[in-house]
Amino acid sequence: MDLRTKEICEWQDKRIVKREIEKYTRGGKDFIPDDEIEKKIRDNRAPDPTRVKDILQKSLSVETLDADETAALLNVDDPDTLEEMRRVALDVKKKVYDNRIVTFAPLYLGNLCVNNCLYCGFRCENKDADRRVLDMGEIRREIETLAGEIGHKRLIVVYGEHPRTDIDYMVDSIREIYSVKVKARQGTGQIRRVNVNAAPLSIKNLKRLHEAGIGTYQVFQETYHHDTYRRIHPAGTIKNDYAWRLYCMHRAFEAGIDDFGLGALFGLYDWKFEVMGLLYHTRELEKRYGIGAHTISFPRLEYAPNAPAAKTPAYEVSDEDFKKLVIVIRLSVPHTGMILTARESAALRDEVIPLGVTQIDASTKIGIGAYSDRSTDQDDRRQQFMLGDTRTLDEMIGTLAGEGYITSFCTAGYRCGRTGKCIMELLKTGQEGEFCKLNAVLTFREWLDDFAGEETKKYGEKVIEKEIGEIKEKLPERYSRLMEAYGKIKQGKRDIYF
Repeated sequence: MDLRTKEICEWQDKRIVKREIEKYTRGGKDFIPDDEIEKKIRDNRAPDPTRVKDILQKSLSVETLDADETAALLNVDDPDTLEEMRRVALDVKKKVYDNRIVTFAPLYLGNLCVNNCLYCGFRCENKDADRRVLDMGEIRREIETLAGEIGHKRLIVVYGEHPRTDIDYMVDSIREIYSVKVKARQGTGQIRRVNVNAAPLSIKNLKRLHEAGIGTYQVFQETYHHDTYRRIHPAGTIKNDYAWRLYCMHRAFEAGIDDFGLGALFGLYDWKFEVMGLLYHTRELEKRYGIGAHTISFPRLEYAPNAPAAKTPAYEVSDEDFKKLVIVIRLSVPHTGMILTARESAALRDEVIPLGVTQIDASTKIGIGAYSDRSTDQDDRRQQFMLGDTRTLDEMIGTLAGEGYITSFCTAGYRCGRTGKCIMELLKTGQEGEFCKLNAVLTFREWLDDFAGEETKKYGEKVIEKEIGEIKEKLPERYSRLMEAYGKIKQGKRDIYF
C-alpha cells in the first residue's frame, strides 16, 4: 500500500461519526419502512375517483399529503382522473410559485471520489476517467464565464467525496465563487447564491459550510430501498452506509442549515417506491423540525461511462411514468421547489415544466473545467453522465418567455432571512409570492439588459409588461415602490430587492 492510499484509508475511517446517526434513530431503526411502503402502494390500488378529488383539494390547500394519499395518486390509471391531477398540479404550482421559473447552473469542481457506485462515471474503479480538481484560479475562470458571459446568478456546486475536495476545499471554493465580479453590458455579473451538492458531512463540518454562506444543502439518497442501496453502493465504501446518508439533513439542521434539497435517482428501483421515500423523508423533517424539503430533485438514470448499473437500468422509468411522478410529487409536497435537470431531452423538459416544475438548469456543462474551455462536445472521460438538453440560458429563457413564464434570478429571500420555517409558512400562505413577484421583475430586467439576445429580449419585454400590469392590479400598495426600483435598474443600478 503506497502512502497516498494509506492516507485515503485513514481519512475514510474518520469520515462517519456513528454517534451522529444513533442520536436520531429509534431503537436502531430509521424512518424508511420498506415493507410498510410496499404495502401502502398495494393497498391503495384502483383508488376511488371521489377519494382522489378529496386528496386533490388537500393539495390545493398546500398541505403535505400522507403516505396513503400519495400511494393512491401513484396508482391512478384512469385518463380523465390523471388529466384532473395534471390540472390541479399546475394550479398548486401557480398558487405557490405563480409563473416563475428559477434557473441555475451546476458546477463540478472535481471528479476524484473514493466511492464505487455502480451507476456513476466518477466511481473509483473507472480507470478511463480524466481525474481533476479545479484550483482557485480555474474556479475563477469558470465563474467569469458563468456569471460574466452567460449571466447566471445561482449555482449548484458539486463535489466528489475525496480528501482533496473535503471541507477546507469546499469553504475556500465557495468564498472564491462569491468574490468574483465581472463587468456586464450595463451592470455586474456575480453569483449571488451558491447551493451545494455534496456528500454527507459531520455536524462540525456542516457548521463550517453554513458559515461559508451556502444556500441549499442538497444530498440525494439515490434510492430509498435498503437492499438496492446496499447492492449498488459496494461494501467497504463510505457511501455504503445508508443511515449516514439518510440522516445528513438532521445533522444539517443541528449545524444551522435550514434549507434542504432532497432527491432520488429514478431507475435504480421502482419509481413509486422512490416517490414514497421522498415523501417519508420530507414528512420526517417536517415532524422533527417543522421544515420540509425546500427542493426535491427527480433525475432519471442516464448512461455513464464504465458504470454497469447505468447500462441497462433494472427499473427504467418511461416518459409517461416520469411525467406522472412529477405530477404526484407536486401534489404530494405542494410547497416544495421542484428541480428538473438537463439529463432530460429539450423536448421532454418543455413538456414536463408545466406539470409543476419551479427550477431548471441551462447552459449546462458537467465536464470538469468545461465552461471556460469553450468546448461544446460532451466528453465521457470528464463528466459523470451524459446530458440530454444542452440549450443555452438565452435560448431557455426565450423559450420560457414565449410560453408566458418569467425567469427569476432573485436570491433576496435567503439574504433577508426568509428561510427554514419562515419561508415554509410564507410559501404555504402565499405571502412569499408577493415578494417573489416583485423581485422576479427586477432581476429579470437586470438580466435582459445585461445578457439577453435580441430575440429573447423581445419575448422578455412582453412578459415584464404583463407582470407589471398584474402587480398594479393585484398589489397596488407595492406598485409605486416597484416602479421606483425598476427605474433604477433600467439606469444601471443592480441587486435591488424587497
